[in-house]
Amino acid sequence: MHKLKVVNIEKSFPGVKALDNIEFSVRKGSVHVLCGENGAGKSTLMKIINGIYQPDAGQILIDGKEVKIKNPIQARELGISMIFQELNYMPEMTLEESLFVGNWPLDKFGKVDWAEIRKRTLALLESENLNYKPETKLKDLTVSDIQMLEILKAISYQSDIIIMDEPTSAITNKEVEVLFSKIFELKARGAAIIYISHKMDEIFRIADDITIFRDGKVIDSRPKDDLDIDTVIALMVGRKLGNDFPKIEVPIGTPILEVGNLSGEKFSNVTFDIKKGEILGFAGLMGAGRTEVMRAVFGLDPIYGGEIKMHGKPMKIKTVRDSIDQKIVMLSEDRRRFGILPVRSVKENISISNLNKFIHGGKLHAKKEDETVAHYCDKMKVKTPSYETTIESLSGGNQQKVLLAKWLITDPEVFIVDEPTRGIDVGAKYEIYKLISDLVAEGKSVIIVSSELPELIGMCDRICVMAKGNIMGTLTRDQFTQENIMKLATASINH
Repeated sequence: MHKLKVVNIEKSFPGVKALDNIEFSVRKGSVHVLCGENGAGKSTLMKIINGIYQPDAGQILIDGKEVKIKNPIQARELGISMIFQELNYMPEMTLEESLFVGNWPLDKFGKVDWAEIRKRTLALLESENLNYKPETKLKDLTVSDIQMLEILKAISYQSDIIIMDEPTSAITNKEVEVLFSKIFELKARGAAIIYISHKMDEIFRIADDITIFRDGKVIDSRPKDDLDIDTVIALMVGRKLGNDFPKIEVPIGTPILEVGNLSGEKFSNVTFDIKKGEILGFAGLMGAGRTEVMRAVFGLDPIYGGEIKMHGKPMKIKTVRDSIDQKIVMLSEDRRRFGILPVRSVKENISISNLNKFIHGGKLHAKKEDETVAHYCDKMKVKTPSYETTIESLSGGNQQKVLLAKWLITDPEVFIVDEPTRGIDVGAKYEIYKLISDLVAEGKSVIIVSSELPELIGMCDRICVMAKGNIMGTLTRDQFTQENIMKLATASINH
């Protein structure tokens, strides 16, 4: 029996048809995986089912009855809940406020019952074996922690249709296992789960059925057992990708950036260098200190000790402006919080990093700005109806490409990219890897911080492995194996 069915759904935005005559259904007690490149229409369909967007045409049926879903509150009343790929959270809110926002329990006087909220929060945390304090502010949690809380919140609604949009893009392998066991419980309870993911190993582990989207259309829909990974990828991108990692061999020069005995709040005595034309990887488990080191080098967090040299000359980095002036830039793992300016256009998001380039005599030279933005959007293959479109209406992959373009116009020498392909499909991943290869071919240096070991092994010249705030070892290409990386990543934990 189909729990949810959509029939002939259509949706257009200015300049683009996002969904074209979509037919899609999910059975009770099953996991239905949606695959497709960023911008294929998956998230748009989910936002229609969740009441965020209204379709231009078509029907939604729950248990065989047509429903009109006008907003997310009504969707929740119909038993639908959604975990979003882009983490939308208020940093100043506490954990317990976040869990019950829009769903406050009230006392007999009609006021928010905070004692009841505390009781329910503690019970929820205990039932999921999560060791958080209810009064902790979200800004003090990691991206991984916040993603786990979003999953917890959706499950706590006792919904029978649960949409999960890239739920594992920011969580550790251990947390993925917790999520999967929860999904199997929900299935056993009869819930219908729609699961969007680009991680093929995940998809084939939990799917019952798979539907592939491309360019706003359903290309194919079959039981999982009738498909394999290569077929799904070929259907998604409409072509065979060949080599997953387009790494090219380029001559590696002398060190550009040298970091010596650097210490900060969550790391100490970190020493490494990166040479001209080199791709240097940083591996480690969640909490190893990789991101914190990069934030300090980029001027986002204070440095307690040690030194940073650029071209052999010591440099003082106290602010982000200091780093940009020294030709060091960084792409953050949390796109929403530290990357995009959501309500601003694609053009503004790109040009803001180097406005001096376009302002002469106190005036903005719009023609030069337009030409520069068009050049870098073209180079990055950004799909957007226009450069005036707000960045938040683009897919995750296209937002990431806009952020890369933003930094490219500053002409950096050292490019730090933290989880550059998180929540991005295989086609867009390939394009970002290609861009990274092009950057080093131009003599630039790239530091990749990633939790995806195949990505580091496929793209890097050397990999520094961190654990508990220290570099445990640095591997060269002939030493790259997942086992060698994990041995170092867990070294301090085992001793």
